[in-house]
Amino acid sequence: MKKLALVDPEAASLVEAELYRQNKNLELIASENFVSEAILEAQGSILTNKYAEGYPGNRYHGGCEQIDKIEDLAIKRACDLFGAEHANVQPHSGVNANLAAYMALLKPGETILGMLLQHGGHLSHGSKASITGNYYKGIFYGVSPDTEMIDYDEVEEIAKKHRPQLIVAGGSAYPRTIDFARFREIADLVGAFFLVDMAHIAGLIAAGIHPTPIPYADVVTSTTTKTMRGARGGFILSKKERAKAIDKAVFPGTQGGPILQNVLAKAVTFRLASTNTFREYQAQVKTNAAFLADRLQEKGLRLVAGGTDNHLMLVDLRPIGLTGKEGEEILESVGITVNKNLIPFDPNPPAVTSGIRIGTAAITSRGMKEREIEEISDIIFGSLTKDPSLKRDIFRKKVYDLCQEFPLYLDPFEFACI
Repeated sequence: MKKLALVDPEAASLVEAELYRQNKNLELIASENFVSEAILEAQGSILTNKYAEGYPGNRYHGGCEQIDKIEDLAIKRACDLFGAEHANVQPHSGVNANLAAYMALLKPGETILGMLLQHGGHLSHGSKASITGNYYKGIFYGVSPDTEMIDYDEVEEIAKKHRPQLIVAGGSAYPRTIDFARFREIADLVGAFFLVDMAHIAGLIAAGIHPTPIPYADVVTSTTTKTMRGARGGFILSKKERAKAIDKAVFPGTQGGPILQNVLAKAVTFRLASTNTFREYQAQVKTNAAFLADRLQEKGLRLVAGGTDNHLMLVDLRPIGLTGKEGEEILESVGITVNKNLIPFDPNPPAVTSGIRIGTAAITSRGMKEREIEEISDIIFGSLTKDPSLKRDIFRKKVYDLCQEFPLYLDPFEFACI
């Protein structure tokens, strides 16, 4: 930060303010995490100076000898980590990865069967608000009103009725285990490709504590953030027979040159994810999520689908008379960051919602375990159910003390929780 402060004090002060915010708040947004110093160094490296359209051994720019080795390293590590036949590590984001995968598998106007956004899906699974729902026809399955979990018989009926060319599994707010084998059966029944977007659960899959989609899916997309605890960006895994089409769809199909410092950081991410330390971390993420879900339910809060099998949970705030927007704002006032989130069959619009989404990946990165989760559950419940004007200062102090006990970056280049 010394050079940035010298060159642009205003920009440096904003980074320092964000560092302070991260240090003094508990991050419970399910899609966020804290990366290691190694990832920070990789993403801030001199590779930002290089351009390298194309792929290893076939570039449109000279001087790519080391770049080719870096990308080959990231590809090999991704394949080894997930047991995949082919990997493309160039997508700039998870949405880019999905768009490229669709381009490789589909013609414009063909049909995607994905999960309803309101029931836990993602914009890039065919929503009209996304480019994917404008270039392709999106139809959707949801969850059962009784269990708030995927009804696979209903998915089959929808697939048989509409005969989609692609079925997508995975989402951004689904707290239960997905049956990839059953999805494969449905895809085969109607002659569809099967794609899994594992962006949220990739870390759990890498650690071997969540079922893997690799044996079942034609293509798997993901990010290296969230539970992967790594680089900003996306990647695609596929069988060898899809490799050429996937690579062509990424470049030149949907984007230009890769962001090379991110490719390097992805290689580091895959390396870190292959360690016992990472596997222990993921086990604690899942333990913390289950523990938090149990504590919140014991205190009287209602969780969608009755709990969680992964790193996240959805809290329905209607029984306590709050909207998701109100819940987010109340918790932010005491130093806990969550996001308002639609719940299945939500009567409120996306800008308001009836729920909040909570995840445990980031607080686990700080080193927090069951003892701290117990206290966090007390703070969440107390903040949401008591008069905040009476309790806000008390709960804010509790959050601050927890953050002091488990610091993040002692300075911008020192990471304390690895």
